Amino acid sequence: MDNIYVTGMEFFAYHGVFPEENKLGQRWYVDVTLGMDAKPAGTTDDLDKTVNYADVYNHVKDVMESDPVKLVETLCERIAARMFEHFEVVESCTVKVIKPDPPIPGHYDSVAVEITRERPE
Repeated sequence: MDNIYVTGMEFFAYHGVFPEENKLGQRWYVDVTLGMDAKPAGTTDDLDKTVNYADVYNHVKDVMESDPVKLVETLCERIAARMFEHFEVVESCTVKVIKPDPPIPGHYDSVAVEITRERPE
């Protein structure tokens, strides 16, 4: 299987368990890896046989900037579902949602959730 990577997407959104997260918002980063057979696109130079990166970004943006949810896991699941819904060539999807500034004490770079899903039957 081949992979398409769209990484380091940055958003400002209002997700989280704590009320201040829903009110003040915070930065988020998203990485998406889409597993597919890239040969049909690569041998024909046909965009219709692959995934448009701009469309990936716009779908992730729609999810991230939609109504707030509590869990990072929920964001991951919604993004993966959106990828399968809109890109027929995608066979698997890995989504990593990174929260660089969660309101928890301690010293760390970030917290994140990463999921991998296969196309539903």
